[in-house]
Amino acid sequence: MRYFHGQKLLGIFVFVVLFLTQSCQVNPVTGKRQLAFMSEEKEIALGKSYDPQVVAEMGEYKNPAMATFLNQKGQAMAAISERPNLPWKFTLIDSDVVNAFAVPGGFVYFTRGIMAHFNNEAQFAGVLGHEIGHVTARHTVAQQAKQTLGQIGLIGGMILSPELASQGESLMQGMQMLFLKFGRDAESQSDELGVKYSTQIGYDAKEMAGFFGTLDRLTGGSENRVPEFQSTHPDPANRKVRVGQLAQAAQATTPGQKFEVGRDSYLRMLDGMIYGKDPAQGFVEAGSFFHPGLKFQFKIPGQWKLLNSPSQVQMVSPDQKSVIQMKLAQGTDQQAAAQSFVQETKIAVASSSNNSINGLPATTILGDITQQAQQGQRPQVLRVLASFISYGGNVYMMAGLAMQKDFNRYQRDMEYAIGTFSQLTDQSKLSKKPETIKIVSNPRSQSIGQALTGAGVPQARVKELAILNGMDVNQSLPAGTLFKALGGDVKRQK
Repeated sequence: MRYFHGQKLLGIFVFVVLFLTQSCQVNPVTGKRQLAFMSEEKEIALGKSYDPQVVAEMGEYKNPAMATFLNQKGQAMAAISERPNLPWKFTLIDSDVVNAFAVPGGFVYFTRGIMAHFNNEAQFAGVLGHEIGHVTARHTVAQQAKQTLGQIGLIGGMILSPELASQGESLMQGMQMLFLKFGRDAESQSDELGVKYSTQIGYDAKEMAGFFGTLDRLTGGSENRVPEFQSTHPDPANRKVRVGQLAQAAQATTPGQKFEVGRDSYLRMLDGMIYGKDPAQGFVEAGSFFHPGLKFQFKIPGQWKLLNSPSQVQMVSPDQKSVIQMKLAQGTDQQAAAQSFVQETKIAVASSSNNSINGLPATTILGDITQQAQQGQRPQVLRVLASFISYGGNVYMMAGLAMQKDFNRYQRDMEYAIGTFSQLTDQSKLSKKPETIKIVSNPRSQSIGQALTGAGVPQARVKELAILNGMDVNQSLPAGTLFKALGGDVKRQK
């Protein structure tokens, strides 16, 4: 028995050594061999499959001047990177969330929310280089390899040791903390690459450090954030200091060179851009969801939270055990759409009706979907109440879902939301305009807070707009300096 166990472990060891040897590739940035289970061809194919999903889920922001700027700078920077031959693509995303991200293969995305918070071209260029760095350094690929290896090792440990199996949950939590550290290491390396790439195409990378100051204020300062060791990203205040040091070192290699900032040119490009939520895509007001673009409305159950995206609207119960989804169904016939849903989900229909909802043709079904059981577990049964409503040339599916055993607790809220779906006719809701960024020239030397108040920004939102300008409220603003104020449908509160 002892001999067999030793032979078994030796065989596993030889397999792992061969597996790791065959799975190592040279990292394009470091020149060192790294563990990777994905070829470049697979990486590109993965990115090409993700890209339409990202655009469909988040939406593309149609601003030709800004899209051209993003693509031109992105292509210029990609050309001097370690991976110039990837099929690089740079997309502007229609989201007010302050974010930029990349997927394998050279697909990079910037939200209009983050574009609004940059205050010059150099800040943008630093973050652009950071995102390109994630791709050139193959961080996603490396992370996948580490997670795969970690999972193999942990599962193997559980099989070989009952003591480990009993501690599985805490071990998983510990492994997640380890991967958070890998995430922070990747972010730090991408910061270095952001400095490197933006410097190489002539931008002042010290401005990238200034943007981390904006992120620091946006997230409420270090006292209001989780500790750095629990975060996937390094602390913004620490990044500001480190990036400043990296930029100084990078610029020291080319003494006498002048590096571009591009403040006024960048701000003028922002003039008129949508700021915050776009009501045309739907908005919440007084407990109801209104969609001026598609001219419908419905009420939100009390305390439920609504999440809106271009592809669907979701409402989540306070205890997060039930969800109501609303999205477009295929076709223009509600009965056919309901039948397709039954066939696709294999739902066991308990009841159905063709009763109209607020005068709109509708088909409603109630039934159960049995989910495939995990090994050693009983199958889970999901109960669904789904209505297919024909309106405006579309069929809308509103479906409430909960586990069968919990369903009765949420059924009334589901029926309430579905039953209030109706045509939107209120002209004040249909004509609601978004807020926009208005670029203003400061008439005299004063603080940014005073300048914002003078430009009509409500007092309750002066701090918010100071952060948008990358400044503290009391920071001095020289006469003639451009700054961001609000245009469009300015709200007193946000």
